[in-house]
Amino acid sequence: MDFMTLPAGHVTLQNLTVPGCFLGQKGNLVTADLSVNAGRVTDAPGQPVDMKGAMLFPAFVDMHTHLDKGHIWPRAANPDGSFDGALRTVSTDRQANWSAADVATRMDFALRCAHAHGTRAIRTHLDSVPPQDTISWAVFKDMRDQWHGRIDLQAACLVGCDAVALDSGYVQTADLVAQTGGVLGMVTYPVPDIDARVRLFLQLAADRGLEADFHVDETLDPGSETLRVIAQAVIDTRFDAPVTVGHLCSLSAQDPARAASTMDLVAQAGLNVVSLPMCNLYLQDRQTGTPRMRGITLVHELKARGVNVSFASDNTRDPFYAYGDLDMIEVMREATRIGHLDHSATDWAQAFVTNPAKACGFDAPSLAPGAPADLVICRARSWTEIFARPQADRIVLRAGQQIDRTLPDYAELDHLMRIQ
Repeated sequence: MDFMTLPAGHVTLQNLTVPGCFLGQKGNLVTADLSVNAGRVTDAPGQPVDMKGAMLFPAFVDMHTHLDKGHIWPRAANPDGSFDGALRTVSTDRQANWSAADVATRMDFALRCAHAHGTRAIRTHLDSVPPQDTISWAVFKDMRDQWHGRIDLQAACLVGCDAVALDSGYVQTADLVAQTGGVLGMVTYPVPDIDARVRLFLQLAADRGLEADFHVDETLDPGSETLRVIAQAVIDTRFDAPVTVGHLCSLSAQDPARAASTMDLVAQAGLNVVSLPMCNLYLQDRQTGTPRMRGITLVHELKARGVNVSFASDNTRDPFYAYGDLDMIEVMREATRIGHLDHSATDWAQAFVTNPAKACGFDAPSLAPGAPADLVICRARSWTEIFARPQADRIVLRAGQQIDRTLPDYAELDHLMRIQ
């Protein structure tokens, strides 16, 4: 078999390697056959194709990205690789360059990358400080329509907690989010009245029937404990829409007993956690000399408490992360290395597919008969083979059809970067 081309029509892919968690089986990797016909998984056998142990995944879900920032690095490089450097550089570039045409061009480029890599659903955060909110949300709405049927798109507004107030314009942003069918979001960090701001945020979300998505404690300062504030506020207010909290870097720097107490609150509140290990490894503990800490949150300990834990791409080629390509196999590979997911539970693969779909309310991925045949197949036959190479020759099926995996050329963006 030419691994790059599968026969069209009704086929049975034999001798696949599949993470058992996707088949409802205990254990690690299992051998299985999968039949595909008319765009869906079927239990009726078709033309047999020996896959020689190739590993199969349902198409991926990337639940924390920044499509509006993506690919600005050539014109807006982080001067020192720091978090503060990223904040300043993005702010300057946004004010100077983020027209509707600029955001739309970069967003479409990023989505073509994600589609080629095998991602079927994405949640993006959108910088929503006025007047950027009206620009970027209109672009997002158009992009969601254009990509319908290829990538399901959601968006959450991104505003610092200092700006969450009744007289700050945030109410109008919340209305815009609701009108566009989005998710209410903000960044939390220690400010004197953080509890009041979180509770106001939850009230604004509840009044509009919106889910919530927070950037939380993206620092290694153990004194940054806004995660506790969010969890307690959700419990106290009985906020009943899904709540996602991302980053949670400071947990890894806190006293173990204090971190455990906070994670107990997270579990009690039913929060969804998303870890962004590549971006956090890049930004956190950046100093003169060698970094000592990884920046990843306590994913094993949260999972052990029954918390729904996912991993995602975060930023792509912008001042917060200079690299990346919205490739969830890369995220899975790096999360495994950074977070020591190996020699651990055998169902971590769900954190890149099933768990984020659950957190965001995307259609649940499935390999059961009747499910859409949205699949990613890698030549690798084991975890060590998966993670040793980038799987650049993977097969991606959408509705049972093998897609063209040609990635867009960075040169397409040269006119935006002012590269001569």
